[in-house]
Amino acid sequence: MVRSVRLRRMGGSVGTTLPKDMAERLHLDAGDEVLAIETANGILLTPYDPDVEEGLAVAAEAQKRYRGALRELAK
Repeated sequence: MVRSVRLRRMGGSVGTTLPKDMAERLHLDAGDEVLAIETANGILLTPYDPDVEEGLAVAAEAQKRYRGALRELAK
């Protein structure tokens, strides 16, 4: 489901709220932690999972370490 949300200033940050029906469907509640992942298409918000966060850190390190090889493979 695609929904439009508005960004608001929240202290020194920018934030938004999720529509109630969307939060309920995703089993999210106030105070829950989510991961914000930058993608080529925008921002992906996903419920926090320590295994996912660890996997993303491993992938980022591999990307740095094998940058040259990955460029060559992308050709």
